[in-house]
Amino acid sequence: MIARIRKSIEEKDKGFTLIELLVVIIIIGILAAIAIPIFLNQRKKAVDVAARADVSTVAKQVATSLVDDDVMPTVAIVGKGYDMKVGTVTTTIGPVSRPTDFTGIVVVGTDASDFTVTLTFDGGTAGDAATIVYDAAAGLGDPQ
Repeated sequence: MIARIRKSIEEKDKGFTLIELLVVIIIIGILAAIAIPIFLNQRKKAVDVAARADVSTVAKQVATSLVDDDVMPTVAIVGKGYDMKVGTVTTTIGPVSRPTDFTGIVVVGTDASDFTVTLTFDGGTAGDAATIVYDAAAGLGDPQ
């Protein structure tokens, strides 16, 4: 009797069935379908955070320039950083680690308590051509 059981165990295939393999593939597909959108959303949030950090950094430099020199600087995106020009003196802010989809920056104002810095960028949670504004009186806004 024991020999017969041992023989039937030894003769049995020891691989996976097609149904077991399909179940595993379906589970992996479901997990991927959940994970990929979450990952893509995190990338958009990272672009928003980078935009907020850059606007804040540029605004601090503009405020410093307005307090020290009493002159409104011009700011332009150059490569991976920003060039801030006061008169004939150009200062590079950066290089900053940021995505290359920041498309424009505008600084407008009259003095250290009344200026705005507006950054335009693509790829964030607000979509393409989103803007984030730093206002000297109101502070940092949300991407729109």
